[in-house]
Amino acid sequence: MRVLLSTYGSRGDVEPLVGLAVRLRELGAEVRVCAPPDEDFAQRLAGVGVPLVPVGPSARALTKAAPPPSSLPQRAAAVIASQLSAVTAAAEGCDALVVTGMMSAAAGALSVAEKLGIPSVSVTFQQLTLPSPQRPPLAYPGRPLPPEVTDNSVLWDLDAQSINALFGEALNTNRASIGLPPVDNVRDYVIGDQPWLATDPILDPLQEMPDFDVVQTGAWIPLDERPLPAELVAFLEAGEPPVYVGFGSMPMHASADVAQVAVEAVRAQGRRALVSQGWADLALIDDLDDCFAVGEANHQALFGRVAAVVHHGGAGTTMTATRAGAPQVVVPQLADQPYWAGRVAELGIGAAHDGPTPTFESLSAALRTALTPETRARARAVAGTIRTDGATVAAKLLLDAVS
Repeated sequence: MRVLLSTYGSRGDVEPLVGLAVRLRELGAEVRVCAPPDEDFAQRLAGVGVPLVPVGPSARALTKAAPPPSSLPQRAAAVIASQLSAVTAAAEGCDALVVTGMMSAAAGALSVAEKLGIPSVSVTFQQLTLPSPQRPPLAYPGRPLPPEVTDNSVLWDLDAQSINALFGEALNTNRASIGLPPVDNVRDYVIGDQPWLATDPILDPLQEMPDFDVVQTGAWIPLDERPLPAELVAFLEAGEPPVYVGFGSMPMHASADVAQVAVEAVRAQGRRALVSQGWADLALIDDLDDCFAVGEANHQALFGRVAAVVHHGGAGTTMTATRAGAPQVVVPQLADQPYWAGRVAELGIGAAHDGPTPTFESLSAALRTALTPETRARARAVAGTIRTDGATVAAKLLLDAVS
């Protein structure tokens, strides 16, 4: 059996597919992944022997360029066109297609599955894009929700209209080019009747969604066996556990001094700092030996050896830190990140920073909460409740459905 996994997005969209790909292969399937052509994605997949089919422009370059919200429809058209080209070629001979990533890319990939008659499943790594009467939708950049409207059902209708306005023309023009009829509701087309939610039920309790038969598989956690760099191990062993600071795929354009702020706040707590470069290109602020800069590293191995994790609140980083039992300070930047920050605070496993731009005072206050013995104990307790079988559950569900 051949399975194609398709995404377009950041590391948080690619890493779970690594976990699913490995489990599918263990069950006898042949797997390939369509994802952006970024070098770190290619290296991660190559490390587990899964071929990458590059699609579209570099996700890192696009993110760091920070194009204006007004260009979103044009960018969506280009992304959908690249999906139709790359995914169509990669899907040849495949028996199933798993689709995730940004809305426009998912719409394009699902259109390929429809055209080729391949069974497909739509997956999300956070439930906030799934309509629920219990919460409002996320707002798209440049298209704020009307503050005077408080009825969630009305807001979700407006959400569907907004997504159609952003992506409808681009999707339907590309669909027409391969002989497919137009889609009236882009959002519901992408979600489908039975979407999969690849999140942990403790960290992300499923809310009521009467219009969808949501399957929560558990988070897709790949086993990462890569050793930590020798220089990093030496730093870890040279003193007390440091505080990790890294913002993953976030360029942190509004916080140009974030490394300075973070290192000073960590030092104010009497702690050493471990600064992760990420897409914000963070670097050390001086040459003192209480700080160390790290690039690509195995977070599963690393987070169990730090005093706390300061991060942006991506679904993957939040899950990895939670599973490692590391107290967290979440500095959310956009999209679902405020939600994960809130969950960390609600569970008592860390602190949610108020807003995306930390100052010395605000980050110091959050660190004081995260570094208490009570938070450490709670983080370790919650870590023991996190499921690790999500990718296995999803792999078996997929292969059983196709069979």
